[in-house]
Amino acid sequence: MRNLSYIPILILVLNLTALRSQELKIFTLNDFDLKGKVKTCLVSTDYGKELFEFNKNGVLKKTVTQYNDNDQDITYYTYKDGELLEKRMESYKNNVLDESTSMANFYKVDTIPNRKVTEKIISYDKQFLEQEQYYYDEAGRLVRIISSNVEGVDETTLEYTQVKNELTVSTFTNGILQKAVRNSIKKTPNGDQEVILTKEYIDGEPNTATEEVFNSAGKLVTSEEFLYDFTKKEFVSQKKRYYQYTDGVLSKMIKKTINTESAEKYIFQFDNHKPSNWVKQIVTPGNTYTTRTITYYPEEDLKEETSN
Repeated sequence: MRNLSYIPILILVLNLTALRSQELKIFTLNDFDLKGKVKTCLVSTDYGKELFEFNKNGVLKKTVTQYNDNDQDITYYTYKDGELLEKRMESYKNNVLDESTSMANFYKVDTIPNRKVTEKIISYDKQFLEQEQYYYDEAGRLVRIISSNVEGVDETTLEYTQVKNELTVSTFTNGILQKAVRNSIKKTPNGDQEVILTKEYIDGEPNTATEEVFNSAGKLVTSEEFLYDFTKKEFVSQKKRYYQYTDGVLSKMIKKTINTESAEKYIFQFDNHKPSNWVKQIVTPGNTYTTRTITYYPEEDLKEETSN
């Protein structure tokens, strides 16, 4: 598992609840750097609160984004036979449900001859917003998405290219290259490293790139941001981050640009549960903080469910 403790969780969840996604995904405890039989996790920062609820199998079933005392978004996830069946996002403004911005996503799964998932998105005031059809190949890889709404139909295709130990996934929208992600394994004296290079394009022209390197434990050790220079006809490094860990826990991040260098130190406090989870993160010198209030399913509930 790749370590996500350095990513602000509210930002992560806003991405999870976006209207459109490239690929359907069921989120679990691992996606939120949580261990054990977690029931709820309340994340508090200096810019908001987010509540996560999980079922006894560790699958996300509800999120609550609290913007202030009167405004919040609540998302519910419903599953059947291990598949996402329905997702509802309810938006409350001044403690009143806003039907025009609240929406429901309905999913239908077909598996013959190959897997196909149809997603329909409808607002609470019964307005059709969008339909997505996800097509998979015989290996279970997403290869095509057909998106349709009142503005028309778009086709996204994904091409997979394997060269030795490198796999590149290229994403095209209506035939125009949008993104290319290259995943490769690099052998080092300290073990194999996973290198993910993501290139973003605008109208088929190169724009930005990011390279992430993960160690053998799945933890991010470096990330580098690039901007395409049309004069030099190459991606030029803009910023690089180095992550250091102590006993497997993020302890320091060094950021370097062409002209500057700075560092942040991370301090974590953990609860007494086994396995333990961090409940407070402090980042210096800015002294920003994140706290997590975590509740767990009682062991007797889990034993009772297993015996039934």
